[in-house]
Amino acid sequence: MENKNNEIINPDNSPSLDKKMKAIVCTKYGPPDVLQLKEVEKPTPKDNEVLIRIYAATVTTGDCEIRGGKIPITILLWLPMRIGLGFRGPRNNILGQELSGEIEVVGNDVKLFRKGDQVFATTGIGFGAYAEYVCLPEEGCLAIKPVNMTYAEAASVPVGGLEALHFLRKGNIQSGQKVLINGAGGSIGTMAVQIAKLFEAEVTAVDSTNKLDMLRSIGADKVIDYTQEDFTKSGETYDVIFDIVGKSSFSGCIRSLKKNGFYLVANPKLSMMIRGKWISKTSSKKVITEMTKQSTEDLLFLNELIEVGKLKSVIDRRYPLEQTAEAHRYVESGQKTGNIVIKVE
Repeated sequence: MENKNNEIINPDNSPSLDKKMKAIVCTKYGPPDVLQLKEVEKPTPKDNEVLIRIYAATVTTGDCEIRGGKIPITILLWLPMRIGLGFRGPRNNILGQELSGEIEVVGNDVKLFRKGDQVFATTGIGFGAYAEYVCLPEEGCLAIKPVNMTYAEAASVPVGGLEALHFLRKGNIQSGQKVLINGAGGSIGTMAVQIAKLFEAEVTAVDSTNKLDMLRSIGADKVIDYTQEDFTKSGETYDVIFDIVGKSSFSGCIRSLKKNGFYLVANPKLSMMIRGKWISKTSSKKVITEMTKQSTEDLLFLNELIEVGKLKSVIDRRYPLEQTAEAHRYVESGQKTGNIVIKVE
């Protein structure tokens, strides 16, 4: 873990001999109180895995939706998702999708990592980040942590960064184009604003009043307070609209696109997916609603951007592991700016 100077404590990197660990266990689908601090078995890595001592994780909106059993997925995919995740509660009852920490043990077949490596990763729907330890496969979405980031900052990168990078690449952004990001103040949005600026776009960020100053500070050229103004009714048009929250009028967003524009939807409803296919076939405008494919290559690319100072994390609050339920409550309040970090002591 880190001291006040962000230095690593336990320099000898000696692994714990304890066979137990602390973790936040999701006992069933429900409100934040279903998250309970428990002592569970410490995992043992397989030959192709590494055991990571977790120092920081995050709470995302997706974590809260899964914990509550309110997965925003189309009816066609509801049953497969339930089979995969679990019916009465998450099959893997330790949630959390992104983390940073230090490798404590490497499996016999692991070639890319060594004991003592400082890493960051996303676990995907395998979860497991709300704990002191996790095992991840070497070929998973796992990479060396940026040298100029703390563990808390690095843990805030993978989910938001990979989502933003995936969709904005699909938008084929060219220098000087106008890009609007709706829901810009969250974990995906804060990364999207910065990445869109790297494409040399003119970025308009849409979110609530209390997030506007932060959005300007990370590069947004213009900001819109959605509580005061509906961007789909302003008459302004954009080359790319990246809709992270998916709550704006679909027709309004299409009208707000320029010819050959892209409407990128991170959380589409079934109706949006159907209408999007029709729009893409019958007009010059394109609607992208596909799921993100997380890759180590993209995580390494984000690392490069961070280490040259072109990308940074935005952190709102930090909670200790035992207060993970409270962190979930705060995320569900809709007030968070950027990321919420869980510090694993």
